[in-house]
Amino acid sequence: MTSPRYDVLGIGNAIVDVIARTEEDFLLKQGMNKGTMALIDEPRAAAIYEAMGPAVETSGGSGANTIVGLASLGARTAFIGKVKDDPLGRAFAHDIRAAGVAFTTPAASDGPSTARCYVLVTPDGERTMNTYLGAAQNLSPADIDAGTVAASAILYLEGYLWDPKDAKDAFVKAAKIAHEAERKVALSLSDAFCVDRWRAEFLHLMRSRTVDLIFANEAEVRSLYETADFDTAVKALRADVTAAVVTRSEKGCVVISPDGTEAVPAFPVERVVDTTGAGDLFAAGFLSGLARGADGRNCGRLGAMAAAEVIQHLGARPQASLKDLARENGLVG
Repeated sequence: MTSPRYDVLGIGNAIVDVIARTEEDFLLKQGMNKGTMALIDEPRAAAIYEAMGPAVETSGGSGANTIVGLASLGARTAFIGKVKDDPLGRAFAHDIRAAGVAFTTPAASDGPSTARCYVLVTPDGERTMNTYLGAAQNLSPADIDAGTVAASAILYLEGYLWDPKDAKDAFVKAAKIAHEAERKVALSLSDAFCVDRWRAEFLHLMRSRTVDLIFANEAEVRSLYETADFDTAVKALRADVTAAVVTRSEKGCVVISPDGTEAVPAFPVERVVDTTGAGDLFAAGFLSGLARGADGRNCGRLGAMAAAEVIQHLGARPQASLKDLARENGLVG
């Protein structure tokens, strides 16, 4: 097996986040389910933008946030995702490259505009998301660069990408190339409603060993196995996949590996400002440790540290050097 050029390659929705603070009653008036992600069309996107308060625009997308977090930790990273050649698309490309991520997916010259996600943050820091996928859902197998996939130690896929058919085919193609090159494939389940939509297919991906590592939170793993009991869900997950990590907010996480199941504590947080990107950055920290050959506990600690940084400010990407933070906390040499 040749030495990898990249530690982690992410494939996901290339999205620009439009983030605004809001109150609970705004969510009720708009018919939104607090703490969830809903897919919307362009007219609904325009209506939400008109109704919401002052907003901050920042490049986002679950998988892209993870990859940017990995770059902040010093990992060699690349990303595949589809934007349109429009102002938001150019902003996304600029931001991800400025973070040190290789991004060469050709922009679409026609069709729907670049994807955007309206993120409403309530006073408790909880985020409610409404996503117009636009150009992102037109990612296709033709956008998968086989050389880049084969040259990446870990392929990281976001569950949200499982909605559009072409993107689904791109996902399976990339996983096949990765395994042929003896690389690892990781999948984030992304959202409990996403799991509701694709439960059987996600289970098939796990049981067929199309994916080697699963990232999920408590709600997602309960949804996956249709049980309210956390321990029952974890036991079922252990039987279905080689390795998994289940995040539990302030309770930390549970790391499942062939060696057993281990609970890892959360990182101390002074004040939760915005939970947007917590799971994405947890995955970044965990994968950075994995790429360096760290054990499950150290990977979990790195994930907890990265998640703690991102929830203490607005936005889903780190504002401090995660590599410096990891060094300060004795998590890397």
